[in-house]
Amino acid sequence: MKKIFLLVAAIGLTSFAQAQNSAKAEKLLNEVSQKVKSYNNMVVDFKYTLENTEENIKQETRGDVSLKGELYRLNLMGITRVFDGKKLYTIVPEDEEVTISTYNPKNDQGITPSKMLTFYEDGYTYKWDITQNVKGRTIQYIKLNPMDSDAEIKEILLGVDVQTKHIYNLIQQQDNGTKVTIRVNTFKTNEPLSNKLFSFDENKYNGYYINRLE
Repeated sequence: MKKIFLLVAAIGLTSFAQAQNSAKAEKLLNEVSQKVKSYNNMVVDFKYTLENTEENIKQETRGDVSLKGELYRLNLMGITRVFDGKKLYTIVPEDEEVTISTYNPKNDQGITPSKMLTFYEDGYTYKWDITQNVKGRTIQYIKLNPMDSDAEIKEILLGVDVQTKHIYNLIQQQDNGTKVTIRVNTFKTNEPLSNKLFSFDENKYNGYYINRLE
């Protein structure tokens, strides 16, 4: 009887500790979300790494994204994506092609640029993970697991700068063994961004093939 009691007590303490860790993780992520939403706009320069050891693939590049509410302009791997709130413009200079599509939130299952800093608010469970010291900065990691059992994403480690409440990096592990890492190099806020940055001027792309999927 005593052994059963000790076992039940141990399970109860473990569950209590896990609940505390989840609560701590949720509190920190809420603070990050509040901080992000307090800015008029953000300009983020980042390093992007894609790895798959089984396929012997490793790609590294840098990118940048300007964000203003739901609007964004992303430059990555020679491709520019612009979202003006209604339509998405994908500009590929190498192919001299622009694809225009209408945004449908029902089809938006991934981590889009506009959700890059707040994607974790829905659809994930939280767990307090390791803490690292990176050049004097305390980075607290939160492990996120998708609630959707069919999701391609297996888990995400989100590194948060404890002092600034800004995201430092994101490590995404997929079911197929691919790992995507995004590390923030610079994070600027409330910049003097023109609204033209989030619009598409077709006159600037004379000679391009315009693929309209509207």
